[in-house]
Amino acid sequence: MADFLPPSKTHSRALRFLELRRLLKSFGYALRGLKTAWLSEQNFRIELTLGLIALGLSLWLGANSSVIALVVALVLVLELVNSALERTIDLASPHYHQLAKEAKDITAAAVLIASILSIFIGIYELVPALWQKLQAFF
Repeated sequence: MADFLPPSKTHSRALRFLELRRLLKSFGYALRGLKTAWLSEQNFRIELTLGLIALGLSLWLGANSSVIALVVALVLVLELVNSALERTIDLASPHYHQLAKEAKDITAAAVLIASILSIFIGIYELVPALWQKLQAFF
């Protein structure tokens, strides 16, 4: 019978506090994951650095920064997924196995495709804006 009664205000506040606490813990885990990726994954550091440069250029040139931010995020997310899958595969298959190698190669290919796509989109978005900026000087 008590299950059908509305929760008291005190009970409701306690639940909201616990939900907020759980949410904050989740953010903490995610930030720890970013720190781990930054410290242990050279490709992540390179991609993040190049992405920030591209984003800065897009802001300076007045290009479409939202498109640049999206492709940078795509590459970074795929790099994180690739790193997580590689670690999971290493844990599940510590000895060489052809299927483990193929799974790692496939996830690396996903990052490569996204990286190539981001280069083309960067050229498409940034070169015309850079050209206009340079023409203003001449």
